[in-house]
Order: sequence, then structure tokens, then C-alpha cells
Amino acid sequence: MSTYKRGGVYWYEFEFKGQRVRESTHQGNDKVARTMEGAHRARLAELEKAKDAAKERLGCDEVLTCHKCEELFNAAKAVRREDGVFCGIQCARSWGKSRSMPTLKSFLDDRFIPDVEVTHKAKAKTVRYYKQGAAMLKKSSFADLRLDELTGEHSGKFAAEFKHLSPSGINMGLRTLRRALNLAFQWGVIEKPVRVELAKGENQRDRALTEEELNPYLEACPQPWKDAATIISEEGMRPGETFVMRWEYLFLGEDGTGLIRVVDGKSRAAKRIIPMTPKVHALLWARWIEQDKPAEGWVLPTDAKCGHLEEQTAKRQHAVAMAAVQESHDVQPFVPYVLRHTALTRLAKAAKGDVFALAKIAGHSSITITQKYVHPEMETVDQVFSRLADGKKASVGAGKSSRVPTKSPTPKRKAAKVLMAASTN
Repeated sequence: MSTYKRGGVYWYEFEFKGQRVRESTHQGNDKVARTMEGAHRARLAELEKAKDAAKERLGCDEVLTCHKCEELFNAAKAVRREDGVFCGIQCARSWGKSRSMPTLKSFLDDRFIPDVEVTHKAKAKTVRYYKQGAAMLKKSSFADLRLDELTGEHSGKFAAEFKHLSPSGINMGLRTLRRALNLAFQWGVIEKPVRVELAKGENQRDRALTEEELNPYLEACPQPWKDAATIISEEGMRPGETFVMRWEYLFLGEDGTGLIRVVDGKSRAAKRIIPMTPKVHALLWARWIEQDKPAEGWVLPTDAKCGHLEEQTAKRQHAVAMAAVQESHDVQPFVPYVLRHTALTRLAKAAKGDVFALAKIAGHSSITITQKYVHPEMETVDQVFSRLADGKKASVGAGKSSRVPTKSPTPKRKAAKVLMAASTN
């Protein structure tokens, strides 16, 4: 072994297979330096044994180590690039992709935020939400990590770094991270999706109000939020859908029936026609008379710049009502969206477990979301099997098929056609 001291630290130098090896140990102890030299020689010897075994296994004269997978391969089949030697095209491409992998911060600035601004152009609230979440992520300790270095563990790390925020505030950043990584996977930037767990303890909106809670709350609401809250709690509409209701998309029958057409929403399924409950019909009929029977325009007009009831006004008026019922009726605080959940929970019972019908009413694009409102009891399950058995008996006992007379269109069906035609013109 050949070790020598230079500048206060030991170096070693030796020849192996005709090549000179010289390295600094960064150590001031000669015994440690000699041990490190011996370990280096042993590694080189093991590598030679592995190369000999690989030559015999592959049946070739020379082998190389792939820069990507670090496996020994036939040198004659090498794929050479400026930055390395690879065992195949796949490894070469993977290596190049990893070298050009963006950091989380650069991906958010260069691709994610521009996509959010275009995709959600008509939804200022969504754009603002993702921008605030992205700003939080760029302040995190892993903002400068490459996307392929991020794992599910970083969601917990983010929650720990922002523990001074509420669970809802933490989840703003985590939902943004989840959305950004999902897009990175869809766009082929990363090779596999990353699971991002949300923080526990966030205020959930899946509470259903009792009549004893709902009625005094609605009485305490100022207008126009009172009418909006009533519609949401009766029809199960989203608050944003209720705020932008227009008279040209409503059918108000003189017989107490009516239809509401939702022309815009979060997804294609959000565009739907909903029958009015008697309470909502009476409310809207009174508004229609009060507004001098308009044929078009906002149902819930205000002095706001947009011309109709909007989120901030609704929140303020909700807070007023909430303060009143907390003091007088001891109602526990809830967010406005609970009104929609209250309606859908009640409608789920009326649907008797028909999750597809409820999804249509709610405007859900997936019944997975709707299922949380449906809790069929055993009696309902028994009725399903009974109806199935009765249907089979009827089909067995039936003789010649009889033609069922065609039903004439009901007023609601006619109104639905009118609303559909109005929306396309």
C-alpha cells in the first residue's frame, strides 16, 4: 500500500489493471488512510469478479455499467449519450428525463398556474384557491426538490411545517400539491402518481340539519340570503348555482309546480333540470310578482358589481343568522354548504337508495360522491327483492303482450322541453 501525506491529510496511490488510482482520504490518521486504501482495492476486485461473471453470462468480450440502472451489460450494445453510457433506449430516455426534471417550484410557476388560469378562467374562486395553495408550497422546505423526488411522505412534512394553520388552511396547500402532481403524471412529466394525504380535522360539510335547527336559522337570515338558503336546503343546489339563477331558465306553473334549469356548473353533470318543491315554488312565485313578472334577469339581484347575490354577501348574512340562532336556539355553527347536504340527505331517503336518481338531482359526475348521502335501511332492501320477485311472477303469468298506450306529455315534460330549447338558443 502506498500512502503519503500532503497538506495535513493522507492520500493513497496504486495501480489496478494497468490504471493508476489516486485519491485523498481527507484524514490526518495514517492507519485510517491505509484502511480506506484497502477498502478501495477490495471494491475494485469485487467489481472485476462481477464483470467476469457478467461476460460469461452474456457471452461477450466487454461489459459496462449502465448509468441509469447500474446493471452490467454487453458493451457492444451500449447506447451512448453525451452524459453517459446506457444499456438500452429506455434507460437513456429515463436518464435524460430525470436530468431535465423540473423542481416543484418551477413546475408550479411555469406549467401549473398557467394551466389553472386557462382551465378555470370562468371560476375566479378556484383560480384564487390554487394560487394561494401554490404560494404556500413554494414556501415549503421541499419547494426546490425535483418532482420525481416527491413522495407521500412530503404531505405529512408540509402539514408539520404549517401546523400553525387550521386543517382547512393546510389542506389548501395539500390539495394544490395533489392536483399539481396528478397533472404532472397526466402530462408525462413523472412516471407514476404520488398519493397525497389530507390533514385530519378539517371542518366537514357533510352535516345534515334537523328541522329544529333549520327553521329558526332560515327565519334569522337576512334577504336575499334567506331565499337563497331556502332554495339550497330544499332543492340541494350548490350555492354558486343558486346565486346565478335567471328567470329565463325557470318554469313557474300556476298549479304550484315548477322547474329550475341549471345551465352551468362544475361538470357536465351539473347541467340539469330540477323540479321545484312547493315551498320553493311559493318563494319564487312571490319574488316573480314582486319583481313585476320579469321574463329574464337575475332571480336574486343585488347592488354588487356582478348584479346578483355573491359569495361574500352570502357569508356575511350567514354569519348574522348564525350569531342569532346560536344565542337563541343553541344551534352549533355550520358552513353554508351544509344546507345542500341537508337537502340531499333528505332527498336520499325519498329516493329509497336510488343513488343514480340522487346523483342526477345533485349534479354529481360520479355516484361515488353521491353514495355518502344514501343509507338504505333493511326494510328498503327487502322491498327491492320483493319487487323483483313480483316482477318475475308477473312475467311468467303474462299471456300475449299487450301494447301499453303512449302517455301524453305532462306539463312538466313540456316545460322541460321549453327550457332545453331556451338554453340552446
